[in-house]
Amino acid sequence: MQLILVRHPQPLVAQGVCYGRTDLAVAPEQMARTLDSLQLPAGLPCYSSPLRRCAELARRLHASPIFDSRLVEIDFGAWEMQPWDAILRADIDAWVADTVNYQPGGGESVLQMATRIAAFYADLQRQQIDSAVFICHAGAMRLLSACHDGLAPAEMALKAAQNAHQIPYGGVLILPGR
Repeated sequence: MQLILVRHPQPLVAQGVCYGRTDLAVAPEQMARTLDSLQLPAGLPCYSSPLRRCAELARRLHASPIFDSRLVEIDFGAWEMQPWDAILRADIDAWVADTVNYQPGGGESVLQMATRIAAFYADLQRQQIDSAVFICHAGAMRLLSACHDGLAPAEMALKAAQNAHQIPYGGVLILPGR
């Protein structure tokens, strides 16, 4: 199965603010810039996170996108919408010490997110889809990539946690069929 992963446009949020599952809008000019830059194959199924920053793009790219909550970004719990520099250093250090299992802000661990992404991927495999477009978040993209490489959820989480992402807003990552 070939995966065409598209990161959502830049959301309306101040720089330096922690956000994950928060449902943020996108400025019209950011949406237009992303739409102008994308060249996706026609006729493929489109799966999307239901969060606005993904859903709006999916609706503009596809007549009937399939929204799946398993594609949402990690839940940072009480850290959501807090400036990163306002989060206690001890809490950040605890997360760094165990990035796979720690639940930042009492939210979701990377392992929990990896488990739901793996379940989503397994469902896709059962449907025997040849190729599809996925509108989602950088965290979901990194975990889908690790899952596509055949890693189990714990390995997916470790790989995602150890490597900082370099996926730009509106960026595309194409994972070839296996």
